[in-house]
Amino acid sequence: MGKWTIAQVKEKLAGRQLAEHEWTALKQDTRKGVQKLLLQYERLLEKEQLLKVKYQEMMAFEKKQYQAGKQYVAGVDEAGRGPLAGPVVAGCVILHKDYYLEGLNDSKQLSHEKREMLFERITADALAYGIGEVTNEEIDRYNIYEATKMAMRRAVSNLGITPDHLLIDAVKLEGMPCTKEALIKGDQRSVSIAAGSIVAKVTRDRMMAKIHEEFPMYDFQSNQGYGTSTHMKALEQFGPSPYHRYSFSPVAAAIRS
Repeated sequence: MGKWTIAQVKEKLAGRQLAEHEWTALKQDTRKGVQKLLLQYERLLEKEQLLKVKYQEMMAFEKKQYQAGKQYVAGVDEAGRGPLAGPVVAGCVILHKDYYLEGLNDSKQLSHEKREMLFERITADALAYGIGEVTNEEIDRYNIYEATKMAMRRAVSNLGITPDHLLIDAVKLEGMPCTKEALIKGDQRSVSIAAGSIVAKVTRDRMMAKIHEEFPMYDFQSNQGYGTSTHMKALEQFGPSPYHRYSFSPVAAAIRS
């Protein structure tokens, strides 16, 4: 091949268009710009390989169930147990057995942009997904722990498919239509639970952004209902909104003051 410009090399690497003999020729190219691009490309490949290894490790619980003859293995997780306002939301996802989504991980370890991108991929590609919401009024009525389990049950029932096995993040969930398994830090150990955590988190964040439009003084769009200093000052100044959890002590204190 003739010698490519640096821009052409960058374009070839970005498009993964190199034949083996072209790669060999580039490795022998002494230009610093070419060698820098090759080093960046090799590091990218290493990162991608590590992500694939991590994904396979996070498939261990699903694979165990597939090997036992189960077909539909679902993962469920929640978002919103700690905030002072808004619903608790659960996401339940069944991924295809041979599915791979680079970067899939616990939603708390991802940026907003990454969560949004993965949410779109998961909801488009999943074999099935369900969302369960429990309102702040229900949280006050039943307590947050019971409300969390209610949200998970609703997410499972909204799948549209009855799972054969359910992987749950940390919670012992009764009354399921299938075998089940609670995993401590399951959102970091199971791809299905991680997918559920992303569906739950993004769905709830979008709900809180809509509530923010109605009650902007609490800054729900930024704090998602958590007790930030801005939220607490607004709570003290304006009192609670209809979306606050009145059974939570900081909200109850604002009512009394």
